[in-house]
Amino acid sequence: MFGSHSANRGPQTSLDLTHVLYDDDSLFSLALALVTLSPILLMAAYASLAVQTREFLVIVMWAGQFANEGFNWILKRLYKEDRPDGSLGNGYGFPSSHSQYMGYFSTFLICHLYFRHRFASTGSLYLDQAWRILVYIAVSAWGLLVAYSRYHLQYHTPYQILWGYGIGVVSGAVCYGCFELIPRIRPKSFLGQFKMFLVSNPVSTWLQIRDGWAIWSDGGREGDWKRWKAEWDKQRITSHDKRSQ
Repeated sequence: MFGSHSANRGPQTSLDLTHVLYDDDSLFSLALALVTLSPILLMAAYASLAVQTREFLVIVMWAGQFANEGFNWILKRLYKEDRPDGSLGNGYGFPSSHSQYMGYFSTFLICHLYFRHRFASTGSLYLDQAWRILVYIAVSAWGLLVAYSRYHLQYHTPYQILWGYGIGVVSGAVCYGCFELIPRIRPKSFLGQFKMFLVSNPVSTWLQIRDGWAIWSDGGREGDWKRWKAEWDKQRITSHDKRSQ
């Protein structure tokens, strides 16, 4: 049974999403192989946040990430540029999809953190600014490290990586501008009205989609925590009273 099934199979290939080759003698190469897989984990994070929070921002960022990937797929088939000599990666090489992915992610997130999100204050202006800068650096470093891993692991040329990252940066900035920045600055513009429709239409209302950052500078995180803390304390007091009886 298995022999006849194998005989009828067509050409086999590797699923390149999770199949990464690296130098087995180098821990640095292993670390970069793990880093280069991180965009896949981000998709799971997108899905979890979208379902749990129902935040419009998260859904838009996630949808934009899919659109960015689709744009990369189109570009690769338009240019049909090979990967570097000796590369074992599948498909075309220009532009680097991992680099484009992280360019989009880093830019969209940094734009959001800069224009809308406000972290809880430490009480010190200098510490608050230092923390924000540290977060910007960490997000940027993550994206750039993923891009570098594609070069170190010989999946792309520097040219393919730079173009991919650059396209991702532009895509992230355009997506954030169209769905977040411009609607906030010009709420009566076409983009502002379009966002209003996306958030307030009957389907979005049924799905309980919200735009938390339009109301709270932290997206409602502190308010949610305070409501949880109040209920938690109430339950603890009730439980303590029952045990005392």
